[in-house]
Amino acid sequence: MFPQFGATADTLSKASSMVFRIGTDAHLYDDPEDVSIAPLLDSKFDSEKCEALKRLLALIAQGFDVSNFFPQVVKNVASQSLEVKKLVYLYLLHYAEKRPNEALLSINCFQKDLGDPNPLVRAWALRAMAGIRLHAIASLVLVAVTKCARDPSVYVRKCAANALPKLHDLRLEEHTSAIEEIVGILLNDNSPGVVGAAAAAFASICPNNFSLIGRNYRNLCHILPDVEEWGQIVLIGILLFYVIAKHGLVKESIMSSLHCTDGSHSEKDDLDVSFALGDTADMSSSYNSEISNVISRSYIEGLDEYLTRSSYTNQLSSDLSDAQFTSCKSNEDVKILLQCTSPLLWSHNSAVVLAAAGVHWIMAPRDDVKKIVKPLLFSLRSSRASKYVVLCNILVFVKAMPYLFVPYYEDFFISSSDSYQTRALKLEILSSIVTDSSIPSVFKEFQDYIRDPDRRFAADTVAAIGLCARRLPKMANTCIEGLLALTRQDSLTTDVGSENGEASVLIQAIMSIKSIIEQDPLSHEKVIIQLIRSLDSIKVPASRAMIIWMVGEYSSLGDIIPKMLTTVLKYLSWSFRSEALETKLQILNTAIKVLLKAKGEDLWTIKRLFSYLLELAECDMNYDVRDRARVLKKLLSCNFGSEGLEEETNSLTTNKDLHVLLEHLFMKQTKLTSSGPISDRFYLPGSLSQIVLHAAPGYEPLPKPCSLLYDDLGRFSNVVQGTTMLGEDISYSDSSGTHDSNAYGSLDEESASNYISQQSITGSSDSGGSDDSANEGDDNPVPLIQMTDVGNAGNNQNGDSQSDNADIGELMSKRALESWLDEQPDSSKLSTSKQSPVRRSSARISIGNIEHRVKPKSQTLLDPTNGNGLKVYYSFSPEVSTISPLLVCLEVFFENCSSEAMSEVTLADEESNKALGSADQASITAESSLSLHNDVPTLVPMEGIVSLEPGQTTKRILQVRFHHHLLPLKLSLHYNDKKLPVKLRPDIGYFVKPLRMDMEAFLDKESHLPGMFEYTRSCTFTNHILELNKDKGESLLMKDKYLLVCESLSLKMLSNANVYLVSVDMPVAANVDDATGLRLRFSSEILSNSITCLITITVEGKCSEPLNVSIKVNCEETVFGLNLLNRIVNFLMESSPNSL
Repeated sequence: MFPQFGATADTLSKASSMVFRIGTDAHLYDDPEDVSIAPLLDSKFDSEKCEALKRLLALIAQGFDVSNFFPQVVKNVASQSLEVKKLVYLYLLHYAEKRPNEALLSINCFQKDLGDPNPLVRAWALRAMAGIRLHAIASLVLVAVTKCARDPSVYVRKCAANALPKLHDLRLEEHTSAIEEIVGILLNDNSPGVVGAAAAAFASICPNNFSLIGRNYRNLCHILPDVEEWGQIVLIGILLFYVIAKHGLVKESIMSSLHCTDGSHSEKDDLDVSFALGDTADMSSSYNSEISNVISRSYIEGLDEYLTRSSYTNQLSSDLSDAQFTSCKSNEDVKILLQCTSPLLWSHNSAVVLAAAGVHWIMAPRDDVKKIVKPLLFSLRSSRASKYVVLCNILVFVKAMPYLFVPYYEDFFISSSDSYQTRALKLEILSSIVTDSSIPSVFKEFQDYIRDPDRRFAADTVAAIGLCARRLPKMANTCIEGLLALTRQDSLTTDVGSENGEASVLIQAIMSIKSIIEQDPLSHEKVIIQLIRSLDSIKVPASRAMIIWMVGEYSSLGDIIPKMLTTVLKYLSWSFRSEALETKLQILNTAIKVLLKAKGEDLWTIKRLFSYLLELAECDMNYDVRDRARVLKKLLSCNFGSEGLEEETNSLTTNKDLHVLLEHLFMKQTKLTSSGPISDRFYLPGSLSQIVLHAAPGYEPLPKPCSLLYDDLGRFSNVVQGTTMLGEDISYSDSSGTHDSNAYGSLDEESASNYISQQSITGSSDSGGSDDSANEGDDNPVPLIQMTDVGNAGNNQNGDSQSDNADIGELMSKRALESWLDEQPDSSKLSTSKQSPVRRSSARISIGNIEHRVKPKSQTLLDPTNGNGLKVYYSFSPEVSTISPLLVCLEVFFENCSSEAMSEVTLADEESNKALGSADQASITAESSLSLHNDVPTLVPMEGIVSLEPGQTTKRILQVRFHHHLLPLKLSLHYNDKKLPVKLRPDIGYFVKPLRMDMEAFLDKESHLPGMFEYTRSCTFTNHILELNKDKGESLLMKDKYLLVCESLSLKMLSNANVYLVSVDMPVAANVDDATGLRLRFSSEILSNSITCLITITVEGKCSEPLNVSIKVNCEETVFGLNLLNRIVNFLMESSPNSL
């Protein structure tokens, strides 16, 4: 009537909705394109930038891809507005991993924000840097994390802990020692939030480095209750693993079943017997002990050990010795762990309760384990998912110690809101803890459960009744009466399908009756008779098959059953055609069993019935039934005709071998025993593996008891003290600035000789002997290290070598070996105590001309498959460019592998006229040593190859300028009017050049580069072993192991880096196989800025075994020094048998 009112109502509705949205950012989600975002990002006003950034974040929340705005957003990272900076960082965190090259444009701003007074800005900057997944800035991120790990703000230190796993995943093999040291620093923090994040980082980076936990164990235990909930879970597991690895298992705990002496075993049995149920006390006791042993063993052994375990019976408790067990009463660390986890049993988080309960289950004495029961039962009131997880763990506890939960059986009664999985677990627990006093209440509950609409649950209840009857034999008759009454119900005996679940209830009822009968068949003869009589009414095939099985199994039981056999077989023969497959197969098995046991008058009738069954089976439609009939007929070897029946009967009774075979096949009754092996696999409480019942990814069993030696903690502590982190100044005990001797093994100055090289690897020898040896290089290779016996070092203090270079065979003669190795330490000590000046046994090492033995590693630039027959490979040259120090020289080889000639072969810069990419620019900005100079070309023009004939190889010297020592250089290869893109990969080992210096200058320069300019890593060196194995047939006096190790290390270094070998320090020890203390020093300087870079390699171990090599780099350029260290470690670990 008044249409205008309708319009007014609509308008008012819109207006009211607008009023409610005032003051919120809900309008950002309405129309993402109503305002142009790009102009707002370039605005001069912070409010407009905030509006644009909020719209971008709203679009991200709705699932839109707005990465095309990345360059414009990155420009605003330097904004002074805190709100703008916060929004920019949120955007960068979302897209930094997808657009790492653009994110590098703001790397300088990130580093600048790390020094911002606002801790939120510092944390945002660190999160953004850790989110950029690029190897080029891994060193910068490590420096930032190291700095933030000591930040006064708790939030910043927590962000540093969260950034460590990202950094470790980025470069798994790089910076390991530095990252682990940062983890140790954060674990020692006083803030619970930082400790929780540090524990998560420890678990993902170095879960087996228990030395970091040993230093802070008490502090971690005391701070554990204050750590956030999810951090508590991780930290509890770490502390548990550490205590077991260091102190072993607790004698009084359930784990003591792995080492049960007679006394302890009887104590456990007595404990179980006190809670045993009825007449089954002895069985229950042994069963619990066996389960406890299996559970304990499963906690410790890995998957491989579990699979390779041959049998349970031969795995005795003697696997663990007394030294691998400790006492809870005398061990303070175990006491502290149990005390600090006790309050966590009442945590609101069910996962924390499970973790704390797991510690007490494994480490607490058996008498104190009961304190975990009520917290676990209280956790059942949580969510449905948590309830299921808690029940899965309670089930394991119940299997080993059922008496713990016996008083609380009512807590496991089924609720209508429980899921099927929860109900099944509760039923299994109830059937395990039921007692004579609680069985009436439990049976009343079971009667209600059987009437539940969920027939699958009803079937499980029937199975639980059978378990209760087996556990309590006194209640077996009561259980059977109820089960027999259940089988008489019309709804179950009728021919029903499996879809409504009634069939499963009947099947479980028959199975339960069958299991009860197996315990005492003689007392249940009437039950078997009732089941046989119910065959006509029971139509479920599986149930009929089980009853028919009982007919054959107990055919000779009592007096009544044998008389019924003929009638039963007639009935089965009559119904054979209409039976199901499984019933037909069981009828044939039962018939042969009855035939073998038949005697007297019934034998002839049973033979005829069996013959009739075989004829029916041979004509059956199913091939399994036909095959079964043919096998039985062949085994009996009978012609079941009317003629010759007596003869066949007599032959059957006289053929004993055949009779024994048939008895083993069909009449070997399986008896219920508890002595069989238990093949169940258990996992640690609270773990995902315990829920899914297989080893989930990341699952680790408990460490081997006492696998962490006490000396390992101290030794590792010394090593870490010698390993300097980025930006951290660690002072050594040696005041001269050299290595701490404890960090790399004891290097006593009185037991070591200093061997200084007399000439450079590239220089020529001044002695005449070097020319002769060089001329003989074709026949006998010149050794890398030549030694001269100089006798008493005190007679030749000026260091001038007057004697000719001796052959290694002469040098290592018996006389020289005795004078060099000092085989009488007692006399040596006596002589040194009498003389005021210390007399040292020494020998001088001079380095021969080994240019022909240094073989730089070749790399493929173009494969002949991709180059249509053209193969291009290159190696870095030790030559220094005369054009610019930024240029690196390479030897490039062009080989024509085709059958046709190639022309105009040359290499050119693909992007000579293009600006550098964003990633390169950011990397160059990050590293000042490789700064960009516009006057230096990327590639010096190469002399082209006019023609390259088939099979011809031509070499060219290439001078290139890499934009970064980690980023490849894109070039284009031209030949035959074709153009192919190729990538030239840099090698940081040739970004330096040799720097000649003597030993004194090296030590002096090294003393000025301690602390943050010193970087250390360790690795394993194995290249010398192949050469030692080759020389096994030669005399040890002719081939010295020390020299082989020196040659291997030196050639490995000189073949992969352009450095100068300064000196070799060789130890003097009585054990000729001990290489501990061997030290090689190399010097170099960076090409671009002439900054000195010193390298020291220290060896520890035996010459005939893999050596533990420690590499130390001293350099003022932090990023360059770290990357050079990583490169050295990588090629020292490489196996190159042909390096010598």
